[in-house]
Amino acid sequence: MGKLDGKVAWVTGSGRGIGRAIAERLAKEGAALAIHDVVESAAHETAGAMKQAGYKAEAFVSDVSNAGAVEETVAGIQEKLGSLDILVNNAGVTRDTLIMRMKEEDWDLVLRINLKGAFLCTKAVTRPMMKARWGRIVNVASVVGVMGNAGQANYAASKAGLIGLTKSAAKELAPRGITVNAIAPGYIETDMTSVLPEAVREEFLKLTPLNRAGTPEDVSGTVAFLAGPDAEFITGQVLHIDGGMVM
Repeated sequence: MGKLDGKVAWVTGSGRGIGRAIAERLAKEGAALAIHDVVESAAHETAGAMKQAGYKAEAFVSDVSNAGAVEETVAGIQEKLGSLDILVNNAGVTRDTLIMRMKEEDWDLVLRINLKGAFLCTKAVTRPMMKARWGRIVNVASVVGVMGNAGQANYAASKAGLIGLTKSAAKELAPRGITVNAIAPGYIETDMTSVLPEAVREEFLKLTPLNRAGTPEDVSGTVAFLAGPDAEFITGQVLHIDGGMVM
């Protein structure tokens, strides 16, 4: 018996990387998974692999920053999987450069996907969760949303905004038994970070007292905790998964 048996979890951006690791962990805990990505091949490949492993999963493809597409996705999840109990807002993009060189469209894109997307997905699940008087929302923020980072003003602003959204939504939804929390990963080994210059990677490790990069599994375990029964009295919090980078 898993701690999430009978629950349906929607993980945005779960075609690969941290999102996929989160989806796999929630499935191991017993949840049925809505694998969601803007890249169709990634969504279907991940959902297919999970089905082969014996888990219940369906693929969904849409842009989280498109309100109509998000509503259609929610309706599809409820139709195919029966309910919608857990939302993990993981979808995100980066367009890193210094402010003086940053294009307005790169600022807009990052805020649109990372922050507006999370808002739209959160808004879309509130009705079914409020009706059920139970729900778990976990937002994937970042340490840079707390401490800032040169060359990532757009990304840091989007993640800081996500933390504010988390706390506000937690206060609004708590009376209906819905918890809303955020995680703030530090330097995590993913496809996205693997392309960073070695000097940048070394600098991140210098800032991390545990002296190692995190893994997607480090992140997924925390999300599974926040989505499960052991965290039912935790809401409006930001848990740092950063090896001590931000204390």
